[in-house]
Amino acid sequence: MTLEPFDYDKAFSRNIGWLTEQEQRSLKDKVVAIAGCGGVGGIHALTMARLGVGHYRMADFDAFGVENFNRQVGANMNTIGQPKLDVMLQMVRDINPDAGIQCYEQGVNGDNVDAFLDGVDVYIDSLDFFAIEARKLVFARCYERNIPAITAAPLGMGTAFLAFLPGQMSFEDYFGMQGASLEEQFLRFYLGLAPAGLQSAYLVDPTRLNLAEKRGPSTIIGCTMSAGVAAAQAIKLMLGRGDVIAAPRGTHWDPYLNKMEITHIPHGHQNPTFQQRLREAKAAFGIE
Repeated sequence: MTLEPFDYDKAFSRNIGWLTEQEQRSLKDKVVAIAGCGGVGGIHALTMARLGVGHYRMADFDAFGVENFNRQVGANMNTIGQPKLDVMLQMVRDINPDAGIQCYEQGVNGDNVDAFLDGVDVYIDSLDFFAIEARKLVFARCYERNIPAITAAPLGMGTAFLAFLPGQMSFEDYFGMQGASLEEQFLRFYLGLAPAGLQSAYLVDPTRLNLAEKRGPSTIIGCTMSAGVAAAQAIKLMLGRGDVIAAPRGTHWDPYLNKMEITHIPHGHQNPTFQQRLREAKAAFGIE
């Protein structure tokens, strides 16, 4: 069988119409950083690849297991035990063999975060919900380096989106993590990420959310939604094509409930309503 040679213009020609030819050529030179190659990270990477983004920084230190089958696009019987980074690297290159990809198999940390972000046009957060320290580090460095940083979290069957843009509210100003215990940081992240709380309306078994054990329920629906929402905003940021709602505002899309809400926490974590919800959440989880 004769394989058709890869042709960038032909491969991504069906994007033209929603993108101009010049914009598509521009995406070929763009650099996207994705930390985490699991639930949302894998779909983010493949979505960026099919949009024709040409360069990547990808980080992950984990391997696929059967427990990942419900939501992670790289997880299947053939990839059990394989590094997530290796699998997603190959999947991206199967779409675009010419893609330039720098890999960070130890994940993102203080030693490599600057190299990870060098030349990056947009950072798409895909870290595990509980990877608070790594998340704080990357968002802080993005803010210092004037790199747009976005996160779209899968919540139930929808997604909550936040953007932290150069010169606007920072991640720390919004969430107020400094000085808080680890479990309180989880709560702050959750409450700030999804102040509308739409997904709570259909959580049928709350016992599956356990902060102490760092586990919670998930669906492929939420991951797929997250990739679409994040990609739409990333395109606007990379091409300078439209406003992006940024913190302290965000969006929450939930097709299960047929709802979309624009959220707003004025002054971030210092907001009295946020503080009240935090006190209630700490009491509910028995956190001092």
